[in-house]
Order: sequence, then C-alpha cells, then structure tokens
Amino acid sequence: MLGGMTAPTFSHELSVASALAREAGALLLAHLRAGFTVEHKTSADDPVTVADREASTLIMTALAAAFPADGLLSEEETDDRARLGHDRVWIVDPIDGTKEFSTGLPDYCVSIGLAVGGEPVLGVVYAPETDELFSGVVGQGVTLNGQPVPAPASGPDWRVAVSDTEHGRELHRTALPGMKPSGSIALKLARIAAAQVDATFTMSPRSEWDIAAGHALLRAAGGDLRRRDGRPVRYNQPRPHVEQGLIGGAPAALNWLEGQLRGHRLPVAHLGLTRADPAWTLLPESDRAALDGHPGVNVRHASGEVLALLVVNPGTRQVERAQGDAFHLERLTRDVTRALGPLQS
Repeated sequence: MLGGMTAPTFSHELSVASALAREAGALLLAHLRAGFTVEHKTSADDPVTVADREASTLIMTALAAAFPADGLLSEEETDDRARLGHDRVWIVDPIDGTKEFSTGLPDYCVSIGLAVGGEPVLGVVYAPETDELFSGVVGQGVTLNGQPVPAPASGPDWRVAVSDTEHGRELHRTALPGMKPSGSIALKLARIAAAQVDATFTMSPRSEWDIAAGHALLRAAGGDLRRRDGRPVRYNQPRPHVEQGLIGGAPAALNWLEGQLRGHRLPVAHLGLTRADPAWTLLPESDRAALDGHPGVNVRHASGEVLALLVVNPGTRQVERAQGDAFHLERLTRDVTRALGPLQS
C-alpha cells in the first residue's frame, strides 16, 4: 500500500500481452510454412521480413485499442514522438532474432514489454518454435507457460548466454567459461529469468525494443540488466537505443561475470560518447578538448584503454576520423553503421 492506494497488479495488461504474443507467434509460424523474402536494413546482419511488419501491425493495433492512453514503440513502426509525453509505454519487437527466423533457426521470439516512468515493469516473451511463454511483472514473479519458474542457480559453474554473432567473430577466442551462444537477446533474458541460464553480456549496443520485455522479466525474477559501465538502463528515451553494451543476470552470477569481463579484457562499444559518460575520461586530454560537444564520437574500449575511435557526422554519416586497432575499428564501424546507416568515407 502506498498513500492508501494498492500497487497495480497489471493483470489485464499481462493477459492482453500474452494473448498477443501467442497470436503473433502463430502468424510467424504461418509465414515460415508459406515462405517469404528477406530484405536488409543496414547490412546482412540486420534483416527484416514481411512477417516482422505484419506481426508488428497486429500487436500495435491491438495494444492501441486496449490501452488508448498509453504510448507505443516498435522496431518496425515509425517512431511516434508523442510517446515521450506518456508515463506508460509499450515497447515491442515483433521478432527479436529475425536473422535466426529468416534462416530457419528456432532461436527467435516475440517480445512485448511495458515501461512505466522509464522502468520496465511487465514483460512477455514468446518462443513460437518451442511454445514457451515467459511472462512476469516486477514484484510478482515470473511464469513459464503458467507455471512458476525455479529459483536462480547458486553457482559456481555459471552459464553465460552470449551473442552467436559476437561469439563467432571474437568471443570464441577467449577463455571465458560457461559460454552458450544463441540469437535473440530477449529470449536470453527470459531464459535467465527462468533459471535456464544465469547471465549474459554484449559488446555491441542494443535498442529498447530488444531488451524491454526481457529486462522486466529479469527484474521480476530478482535479477537486473545494466549498461557495461554500471549505469542503469532507462526506457522511453528520445533516441530509443542504449549506446553501449549490456550486462545482466541473477545477482550472484552478475557479480561474477563483471569480474570475468574485467579479467579477460573483453571490449565494449560506446556510441555517441559525451563528457558525461565514464568512458570519456579514457580519451587523451587533447581529444577531450577537440571533441567536446561533437555528436558523433564513438569508441571501443577495454580495461581503461581505447581500442578504436570513430568520429562521424551523424547528419551526413561522413567519417571524420578513424583510428585504432584494425580489428576493433572494423567491429566499431559495424556498430555505428547499424545505428546510422552506411557511412561515407
């Protein structure tokens, strides 16, 4: 009870989101049976299909009808900035793991989250291939297909869900124990909430729609998700992208993983770096003076060392400066291209 008022249970919201996730999942399976054409947004790593768009329309239309006073944000819809004036905002990824979906792999899901006051409070993640519906509300726990999930593992053999793309390109060369590569980050977070794995991290940035539902599930299970520099993730931001890599998990596993990332010097990208960000202090003093206020400063760093620097004019996508280790510069360029579109050299 707060001020004589009962805290919201979100039971109606959870029921609507769960039904929509299953309905969208059935739509995705129908597209798989019928076949479809794959397009690409910025690169081969960024596909989109008619199934993404149809599932988004289905979910967003129904949410708008059920909750007309709420804001809406979906990866596949034009961003309606009116959402910024709403305290409650639904954040949707109709297919998280489109690359896996489009190549016939099962590791994709429908992700529907609700943020209130910038905090993720409700999450529904549905994996059509395995018919797993993860649902939860912060303060009320998590269920898998209607059944309460187990308690988190107690270690010490932690299971770390990592990006299959990041694993294939560089993580396979590290000695980090317990890595389990997979596709969808929303599904990773849901599986952590259900105690199927214990923690996760990324080197590259993600967007709000990738993580909102999974973050809510993780919080409902007693865990958390945060930026790699330790700061919290806030939702319904003017630019709905988290500018750096993430780390999340059950509390004990999360603490262990943070130490492992430092020990193995595993890098992280930070896009749109500003003087307010902790990583700003890693730049040489001359660069801090020259780049202060520039809207397109992007770095990849590890253990207090800048590995690559890419300065881009966000409006023209013109590269103004590129320096650092060739491998890390290529990784950073990929992240910036995905955020802005093809760059102009």
